[in-house]
Amino acid sequence: MSRSESLAEYLRAQGRWRLDRVEREDGGRNARSALALLDAAAYADTLADDDPLVEGLAMAGCFGPAGFDDFDPGPRGLALIRSWEAGEPWQLLLAVRNTLLGSLA
Repeated sequence: MSRSESLAEYLRAQGRWRLDRVEREDGGRNARSALALLDAAAYADTLADDDPLVEGLAMAGCFGPAGFDDFDPGPRGLALIRSWEAGEPWQLLLAVRNTLLGSLA
């Protein structure tokens, strides 16, 4: 599986997780987040593994030490992804990278 495929699969799983969430009076937050994550997954499917966004996530350690493991943004990246409700898909990927690289500084 390529990096972009692994990334897309991860984002789809998080989108489905959001769809399954039931919270009283969430004001549509779960639906917005699910749509944004599924949109980001579709976008990730179009990226090549040498795309700067994918390479940035690899540089931030999201693909393991070998660089080709399954996508795993760790706890900080997961928290950001699960809270994402709006924005362009590339903005989410950039935010994950920046969050993780900022935590290394």
